[in-house]
Amino acid sequence: MRIGIVNDLRMAVETLRRIVESEDGLEVAWIAMDGAEAVARTAEDRPDLILMDLVMPEMDGVEATRRIMAERPCPILVVTATVEGNARKVVAALGYGAVDAVQTPTMGLKGDVSGAAALLERIARVRVDRSGFGAGPGPSPRVATGGSSAVASAVAIDSTRPAFGSHSTGMLLIGASTGGPQAIQRVLRDLPAPLPVPVAIVQHIDPRFVDGLCQWLAETTGHVVRPSTEGPHRRGEVVVASGEHHLVVDAAGYHHDPRPAEVIHRPSVDRLFESAVENGLTPGVAVLLTGMGRDGAEGLGRLRSAGWCTIAQDETSSVVWGMPGAAARAGAAEDVLPLESIGARVAARLGIAGTRT
Repeated sequence: MRIGIVNDLRMAVETLRRIVESEDGLEVAWIAMDGAEAVARTAEDRPDLILMDLVMPEMDGVEATRRIMAERPCPILVVTATVEGNARKVVAALGYGAVDAVQTPTMGLKGDVSGAAALLERIARVRVDRSGFGAGPGPSPRVATGGSSAVASAVAIDSTRPAFGSHSTGMLLIGASTGGPQAIQRVLRDLPAPLPVPVAIVQHIDPRFVDGLCQWLAETTGHVVRPSTEGPHRRGEVVVASGEHHLVVDAAGYHHDPRPAEVIHRPSVDRLFESAVENGLTPGVAVLLTGMGRDGAEGLGRLRSAGWCTIAQDETSSVVWGMPGAAARAGAAEDVLPLESIGARVAARLGIAGTRT
């Protein structure tokens, strides 16, 4: 696996280089000292993964991530020195398509490295879960601003279909990964606040960034958004999975479950979706948004079989069409829609009178 390192601090570069070269199967493809250089290097030689710093001269990591994902997409892992101080930048980079974020490892005076295990764990996830990224040169068709894919155009859209169940028991479930924060923001922003149903979200993200993601979503959508805790679900409240256990839901509320432990992602979208079926929740609406891999596709299929309305984001509007693409190909999604149409479909299926503009 060839890895590009982007950081303007020589000590950080050396630390990252040592970690990469210490692991079998990993090698440094190139090193860039700022975002502009990273964009240029990626255009010439796209690696299998980029370790992207955030605060750099010339061009920061957020803009570099946006440019790379629009022009020459490949997996980007944000590596930041300050989790709390850079939370908003992390959320922005994730929205543009970074796959995850992790604290920058540090090297002591004796050459000992702290934080290497967390970085290598994130690299390992990317190593086995890279579906959805194209391998050819040039811009990827998965990076776009609108329109519908061939899959979406083949799906009949009927806005007269009835709403599900009662508002007191139905739920809206959302799963996302790469590029997810901005996609989630768009869906929530298009829905009136407060919603007459509880909303549960699993976004693949380092647990330390969940608070920042919730604050950003609350500020930019007008909804009440909070990290998940054990307890009842409430209408009008949006809950984002927090911690490293799975978020599951039953009639009593939300719970955190460490099982299964062997899956790539914790929390897992599949586990949230499947828990709603296993615990007999009244059918509602489930949405699977942009993301690398296939987490959520199987769970979405089980929800559809149980009578839920299931929606997958289309290829053209997805940053990476891994997760929703897997769901579309498996027939798990009742609707495959461009991002800008998902809020209206959710509102129609929940019987909500109109959406915001």
